[in-house]
Amino acid sequence: MFQDKVVVVTGGAQGIGKCICEEFKKQGAKVCVIDIQQNPYFVGDLSQKEDLEAFARKVIGDFGHIDHLINNAAPLFRGIDECSYEDFEYAQRVGVTAPFYLAKLFKEHFAPGASIINISSSRDRMSQPQSESYTAAKGGIASLTHSLAVSFAGKVRVNSISPGWIDNDYTVYEGPDAAQQPAGRVGNPLDIANMVLFLCSEKAGFITGENICIDGGQTRLMIYHNDCGWTYEG
Repeated sequence: MFQDKVVVVTGGAQGIGKCICEEFKKQGAKVCVIDIQQNPYFVGDLSQKEDLEAFARKVIGDFGHIDHLINNAAPLFRGIDECSYEDFEYAQRVGVTAPFYLAKLFKEHFAPGASIINISSSRDRMSQPQSESYTAAKGGIASLTHSLAVSFAGKVRVNSISPGWIDNDYTVYEGPDAAQQPAGRVGNPLDIANMVLFLCSEKAGFITGENICIDGGQTRLMIYHNDCGWTYEG
């Protein structure tokens, strides 16, 4: 299905991004990674305009076009008590500005049937205390998704995925950690990678501008004080 397709993955050196890369490679895709960590294709800082431009030039120079852009890189996670102005700005540059600018840089080079997948988070709709920099960036990329989908109408489909609790080590949790989720378990990177490949496929040809939450149903579980053993001690 993806034989010889050119797939760009940001933050592809570990975790969900690495899994996405592996799944595309299994199907014969040519995968181009940009990550601040070591990787075989391009080491660069997504917060830096010059690195984004150099990366885009390399991809187009190597392949001449792009089929799928996966904006996966995670922004900085800091809360209002410890997050400085510079920290917050950095998180937005990685989490929102970089996805926007890469879409702009590749705008004239998307092949027919191309797609963009933005990795948001279930934190785009709910929060824990002290999570402002990360949550703001994830909310931003979720909104950027439907805006790009409208601007790219007829040329590129644009969708986003909002993962819930995903354990990058594929740990199998039991007890309350698993039971609190309607699906009965904690997620793993393959749960997200499978959806990425589906949304990039022709099977998803009528889906654009959409956000799909993959969280085991956790954001659908209503919780009240003294309900199902939950108590509020705030």
